[in-house]
Amino acid sequence: MEEENQYPLQGVRVLELGTLLAGPFSGRLLADFGAEVIKVEPPGKSDPMRDWGKKKDGVGLWWPIQSRNKKSVTLNLREEAGQNLLKDLVKESDVIIENFRPGTMEKWGLSYEILSEINPKIIMVRTSGYGQTGPYKSRAGFGSVAEAMGGLRYVTGFPDRPPSRIGISIGDTLAALFATIGCLTALHEREKSGKGQVVDTAIYEAVFSVMESTIPDYLLAGYLRERMGNILPGVSPSNIYLTQDETYIVIGANADGVFKRLCQAMGQPELAEEPEYATHDARGKNMKELDALIERWTKSLPAKDSLALLEEYGVPSGLIYSTKEIVDDPHYKEREMIINVNHPVLGDFPMPGIVPKLSRTPGKVLRPGPEHMGKDNEAIYKDLLKLDEEEIIELKEKKII
Repeated sequence: MEEENQYPLQGVRVLELGTLLAGPFSGRLLADFGAEVIKVEPPGKSDPMRDWGKKKDGVGLWWPIQSRNKKSVTLNLREEAGQNLLKDLVKESDVIIENFRPGTMEKWGLSYEILSEINPKIIMVRTSGYGQTGPYKSRAGFGSVAEAMGGLRYVTGFPDRPPSRIGISIGDTLAALFATIGCLTALHEREKSGKGQVVDTAIYEAVFSVMESTIPDYLLAGYLRERMGNILPGVSPSNIYLTQDETYIVIGANADGVFKRLCQAMGQPELAEEPEYATHDARGKNMKELDALIERWTKSLPAKDSLALLEEYGVPSGLIYSTKEIVDDPHYKEREMIINVNHPVLGDFPMPGIVPKLSRTPGKVLRPGPEHMGKDNEAIYKDLLKLDEEEIIELKEKKII
């Protein structure tokens, strides 16, 4: 359709071979901006994501989001006929996304070396727990384990409790974001060289990459960051505070100028000049005392009034949103961060909007994830690969597609 021609990744064809989270989330991001993403599933064995999460009228509520804008084909990559068919698709494609255990593609005769001979421009985006090299490469690697190895689990939670997890699959998502950056970088470089390459993303490395200064803190300063609950070491005030109506609010006022404004909002401007709180380092050392002072103030007001004062004085603050607050928030609505897409069974289907916002060529969600496997078999195999009806029937009979 004409509208699709305006999308920034229009004309980029992606073969998505992975399952569950890390690989398919990269496919979702590329599809959001107009790439033609062809989701490949083995016949008779769907991506488990189709059934994960809550259900409504028998429909899994995660799949329509994770696989939005994608096409669906079935293909048995364990059989030579299926491998040959994938090679034909590779000739017509720009990117392959896979998140199998390292060595799986090679076992199927679908290594990058082989596929790049067929199409020298092909980019293979490979996401795994530990990467394609190294002593751990053959280990099974889920995001949860990679979050632990990457250092995130160790610092998440409260000091008097065991390490905790974040309430979403953050390791897989981080890996997908880095893999997508790598994919777009490789596509850009290909404009100069005319050649594809491998994008190798390890989930544990994606997690480790966002771990701030923990390495020099330990190796150069002898400091090992521990679990500290709702605070960050040396960063104050930045915490949650209880209000008069038993509601927690977040206040982040650790910069000197912002802290002065917080003190003014509290009616205690002199606090900003006291030696214990006048500088970033001083506030970090006296964090507990400062947090107690701030919470004494927040407890004197309902959340609505304290947040109104903080906003008036330009102090970053807010409620701790559950999904209920998110769906009721006017800013989410204005920014189109909750959109409705027509679902063939459920009708209006709400899901997160597009991130980031592009001013001239924004992305768009045209459709939810394909409701059944192989929905686009005919369009891909017949129209793209030019297989005739007899060939398609034979492939079905042999359970190749």
